Amino acid sequence: MKTPKFLLSLCLGLLILLAPLSQSQDHPLDSLSTFAVQLEGRKKPLDTVARETVAQIHGSPSYRTETGQRLNSQQTYLSLWWNDRNWNQEPFILLSYRPLKEKLGLNPDQKHFSFAALAQSDLGNLLQTAEQKQSQDQTLTRDEREALNLYDRIDLMMQTVGSQSLPLVPHPSDLKGKWLGLTDSEAYYPNSSRLIAQFEQLQQTYLQDPQNLAAVGQQAETLRQQLVDLSPQIYPSDRILQREVFFNHFHPFAKAWWLYAIAFILMLMALNFPQWNLYWSAMGVFSAGLLTQCYGFLLRVQIADRPPVTNMYESVIWVGFGIAALALLFEWRSKAHYYLLAAAPLSVLCLVLADSLPAVLDPSISPLVPVLRDNFWLSIHVPTITLGYASFALAMGLGHVTLGYYLFLPQSQQIQKLSRWNYQVLQVGILLLTAGIILGGIWAHFSWGRFWGWDPKETWALIALLCYLAPLHGRLVGWIGAFGLTIASVVSFNAVLMAWYGVNFVLGTGLHSYGFSTGGSALIVAGFVGLDLLFVLSAIVRHQGGLRFTAAVQNYDNHDGGRSPEPGSAGAIAPGR
Repeated sequence: MKTPKFLLSLCLGLLILLAPLSQSQDHPLDSLSTFAVQLEGRKKPLDTVARETVAQIHGSPSYRTETGQRLNSQQTYLSLWWNDRNWNQEPFILLSYRPLKEKLGLNPDQKHFSFAALAQSDLGNLLQTAEQKQSQDQTLTRDEREALNLYDRIDLMMQTVGSQSLPLVPHPSDLKGKWLGLTDSEAYYPNSSRLIAQFEQLQQTYLQDPQNLAAVGQQAETLRQQLVDLSPQIYPSDRILQREVFFNHFHPFAKAWWLYAIAFILMLMALNFPQWNLYWSAMGVFSAGLLTQCYGFLLRVQIADRPPVTNMYESVIWVGFGIAALALLFEWRSKAHYYLLAAAPLSVLCLVLADSLPAVLDPSISPLVPVLRDNFWLSIHVPTITLGYASFALAMGLGHVTLGYYLFLPQSQQIQKLSRWNYQVLQVGILLLTAGIILGGIWAHFSWGRFWGWDPKETWALIALLCYLAPLHGRLVGWIGAFGLTIASVVSFNAVLMAWYGVNFVLGTGLHSYGFSTGGSALIVAGFVGLDLLFVLSAIVRHQGGLRFTAAVQNYDNHDGGRSPEPGSAGAIAPGR
C-alpha cells in the first residue's frame, strides 16, 4: 500500500507541471519572443530581455498602468521600445528605500515614480557626491548606494525607450563578434535596407493596432527569418532560443513551492489524523516538488552553461533545494514526519522570496566575473558551503518545532526524539560548512594568492561555524542538555544569516563583491530576527518555570516524606495501646 500511494501522489504532484495549459500552446508573438539579442555578454531571446528589463526597472515582470490596464513583460517592453505612451510621466521606476525617498523629498509611501518626478528631485546632487566618493575609493553610505542603484534603473529605461540600437544583427563570421543594431547593420551587410524596411513595417503594424497580434506575429516572423539568413552559422538555433523562452514561462521554482506547501499540509494532517494514512501521500507530493526544482536547475544549467550558484538569487533557490533534499533523505531513513514539517515552510519561503523580489534577488543569467570562471571550484565550493547553510536552516526549523513542544507540550515524549534528530542534522551542517570553508580557501589560494585573508565573507563563515561547534562540543561533554542545544540551533542561525545575507546586503565590502546587492530591507530582516528571539525567550522562560515547578514539587515530596505519620495512618500508634 505504501509504494502505490507514494507513486500515485508523485504522479499527481507532477501534473502541476502542466498548469497552466497555455504554457504549451502556440502564441502569435512566439516568433518575436525568439528574436536573438546579444546583451551582457551572451545571446538571449527577446522574451528574456523583456522580462529582465521590466523587472530591473519596475521590480516586477508586469506593469499596471494608471488606467488599470495590466501589461505583461513583453507588452511593457514593446511599449517602451516603440515609445507608444508618455513614459516621462508614467510612475514606472522602482524606489522602495524609504530614507532615500525622504531625502529626495518624494512621497515615502509611494513605491514607483516617473522619470519626470525623479529628474526634478535632488537626485543629481546625491549622485555627484556618490560618484566622487567612488572615484576616490571611499566607502559609500546606504543612501548613496541606493541612489546609484536607482540611477542604473533610470539609465536602463533611457536606453530602452525608443531604442534604435538593440543588437539584433549578428556578426557575419565571428561567433564572439559584436552584434549591431538595425540602423547600423550596413556596417556588416551593405544591402540591408530591406531589413530596416521590414522592421519599420513591423513597428507600424504594432503601433496601428497593438491588439492585432496575428498581423504583428507575421511581420515578426518575416524579420526574424531575414536575420537568421544573414548569418545562419552564427545565429543561435531555434532549439536553444525556444528552450530559454520555455524556461521563462514554465516557472519551475514557483511550481516547486506550490508542491512543498501542499506536502506540508498533507504531512500536518498525517501527524494529527494518523487514521487517514496520508504520510506517503505527503512524501510523494514533496518528492514531486523536489523533482520539479531539479528540472528547473537542469534547464538553468543548460541555458547558462555553468552551475546555478553564482549570485544571491541562485544561492537562495539552491538553499531551498538543499533544505528539501536533506529533509527527504532524513525522513526516508527515519519516517519521523517532522523533517518534512520543518523543511517545507523554509523551502517555500526561499522560493517565494526568489520568485517575488526580482529587483532584490536578480534572476538574470549573466556572464561570470573572472574569479568565478573556474567551473571546477565553482561547482564544489559554493554548493558545499550553501548546503551547509541549508543543513543549519533545517536544524533551525526542527529547533522551532521542538521549542513549540517545550512551550505547549513540555511533557511530550517527542522532545527527546526531536532533539536527537536535530543533533544529527547539526552534525551534517558542521561537516558541510567546514568542507566548504576549506575548499573556499584552496580556491582563494589559486585566485587571489592566499588561503585566508579575513575578508568579511570568510570571517562570518568562520564565525557561523564556531557558533555551531561550541554548542555541539558542549553537548558532547555535558555542559548543555537537549534544551540548550535546541536553543543554539535556532539562535546560531543568525550567524549564518549574517554570513549569507548581512555581508551581501548590509556590509557590502570585501573581495566577494560579485554577490553584493541593495534593496534587501535590513530593518524588516532585523524585525523578524527580533520576533524570533522573543519566541526563543518565551520558550526559555517557560522551560525555566517548569524546572522550578518540578524542583519545588520534588522538595515538597522530600519534606513531606520526613513528617510524622498522621493519626490513624498505618504508621501511627493507636491511643491507649
